[in-house]
Amino acid sequence: MFGFKAIVGISISAAFAIPAFAHTEDKKENIEQVVVWGRAFSLAGKAFTASEGIVGYSDLSKRPILRAGELVEVIPGMIATQHSGTGKANQYFLRGFNLDHGTDFAARFEGMPVNMPTHGHGQGYLDLNFIIPEIVEYVSYEKGPYHADVGDFSSAGSAAFKTYDRLGQGFVHASIGNQGYYRLVAADSMNAAGGTLLLAGEAHFYGGPWELDENLEKFNALMKYTGEVGGADTQFIATAYRALWDSTDQVPLRAVDGGLIPRKGFIDPDLGGQTTRLSLSGRMDWGRLEAQVYGIYYRLNLFSNFTYFLEDPVNGDQFEQADERAILGGSLSWVNDVTLGAMPVTIRAGLDLRYDDIMSVGLFHTAGRERIGTVRDDKVQELMVSLHGEAELHLSDRLRAIFGARVDWLSWDVAARSLPVNSGDGDDAILSPKGTLAWRVADGLELYASYGRGFHSNDVRGATISIDPKTGEPVGAVPALVRSDGAELGLRVEANDRLSVTVAGFWLDLQSELVFVGDAGATEPNEATRRYGIEASAFWKATDWLVFDLSGAMTRARFRNVDDDRIPNSVGFVLGGGAVVTLPEGFTASLRVRHLGNAPLIEGNSMRSRSTTLVNAGLSYDFGEFEVGLELLNILNSRDNDITYFYESRLRGETAGVEDVHFHPVEPLTIRGSVRVKF
Repeated sequence: MFGFKAIVGISISAAFAIPAFAHTEDKKENIEQVVVWGRAFSLAGKAFTASEGIVGYSDLSKRPILRAGELVEVIPGMIATQHSGTGKANQYFLRGFNLDHGTDFAARFEGMPVNMPTHGHGQGYLDLNFIIPEIVEYVSYEKGPYHADVGDFSSAGSAAFKTYDRLGQGFVHASIGNQGYYRLVAADSMNAAGGTLLLAGEAHFYGGPWELDENLEKFNALMKYTGEVGGADTQFIATAYRALWDSTDQVPLRAVDGGLIPRKGFIDPDLGGQTTRLSLSGRMDWGRLEAQVYGIYYRLNLFSNFTYFLEDPVNGDQFEQADERAILGGSLSWVNDVTLGAMPVTIRAGLDLRYDDIMSVGLFHTAGRERIGTVRDDKVQELMVSLHGEAELHLSDRLRAIFGARVDWLSWDVAARSLPVNSGDGDDAILSPKGTLAWRVADGLELYASYGRGFHSNDVRGATISIDPKTGEPVGAVPALVRSDGAELGLRVEANDRLSVTVAGFWLDLQSELVFVGDAGATEPNEATRRYGIEASAFWKATDWLVFDLSGAMTRARFRNVDDDRIPNSVGFVLGGGAVVTLPEGFTASLRVRHLGNAPLIEGNSMRSRSTTLVNAGLSYDFGEFEVGLELLNILNSRDNDITYFYESRLRGETAGVEDVHFHPVEPLTIRGSVRVKF
């Protein structure tokens, strides 16, 4: 989908209006639109840390990707994998976290939160499949709990996705590939009601390389109006997303080694799911004051079977996780420049509200996707109110101090319909102070020192539970808000618009990794953890037609105060890099390498996963009104694994459960061709 030439203009004024930096109006600059790589933006004197950044569309469009969720891999040190069907949220890795589907990484799309608290499958569930990559103008990102404007789920990091207000050209983009891949995207923008109307749509079908056809049917649509209403810059967005798919989940190694199934085979033929996401958003910006309101409808029905016949030797262990909710929310943000004596000070403050009316969140025992038993069936109401503020003090022309804090208050009401004793209500609050010093030692060199407290919320069903729904045994509740504390030292080097280098060393402590496990319908106890490491990234525009980027991270992740202290699936080393050649004649070529290091599979470290390395390439030629492209994904046809676990399962015919490695292989060599018509 990205095998095409796309050099676009991105205004620096727009770039610095991103909510993730925004820190906002004072960072806007009225600079004429130019053709530029997002990573070439100068952030010295504006960024709060070395580990935040921006990636523009010129960066994104040259990156061949397998799935929409891999857009997050533009963030240095971050990896997105998949152990199930294309319609399910990716599995994310960053800073020594197996983030599962988003527990400690937060994302926003046009100011709307994407993570789902108290979700049927996993806390903070982060499904990015509703995003159409071709209309994303830029992605901004931050890491660590150092920024006052982001709260829940952001301890490891956060990202904000911004789409174009107006396209340079409308287009129709069609792509076809092996393994039954078909995709069509169309988008255009036009003048309407004194502003600009952007329309975009996507239809995507995929069979996949698996023995079991994936049968993916995915549809996306977006409508966005940008204009001026009542003296305010105004934006209205409507999105619609629907996907249905069958999936091949991870399989036990013994089944492959014993010849029971091939490497790309399956155990349960009835897995997969369907999901829907509809959203409406309105935003008005008066300069110093900005307001947004949004509404989201969301639904997921997901069928999985990880242990096969371990718990039910007759019907099998297949289960359905269901989630249906309506979300209402909004935000206010305000910025003002004042002086303290002769010292310039920028004050920023904000208010965020989010209300989740979860009509149904449940876990059901199924066979052939038909419900045969109920583990949990709940109705939940959850309200989060957040206040945040910060002051940026310009102590000198080169030294800044940023002090901030946020207060988050969470209230919940759980109606456990299947087991009323697990019902309850309550509330909790947390104060999170932040602080940063930024010293611009010289032009092109800035040093940072940051500290911050953050948190993630737990599934609030875990805050009211008293009886395990499967065993009937008493269990303890978990805290609703889990504190994290972190610090970072970093540097940023910028040599005009051709070379930028960032280096950051960090540590992060989590008070507890107690979680409510959607796969079990109960809580899982884990100890407090500590992670520390170092990461670096570099962007080099060697010539006007040749660009290189490289990033890597090393992390040590451990449980605290226990003997077997390894954190399962905590990857210690990741590496990513690439090169892009863009010739004036219209030819573009890109090559990318992504490496995910090995990781412990159990706390004692006696079992470890293997590392995974993938190489992707893209080629395209621009004829003016037409472009043709070719993507080669996994060009070395690696037989590595996307994800690996170690746990107990039982196959049909086995007399007892067996502890074994369970893995999901990477997709083999994939070839996709595309044609784009521009108008």
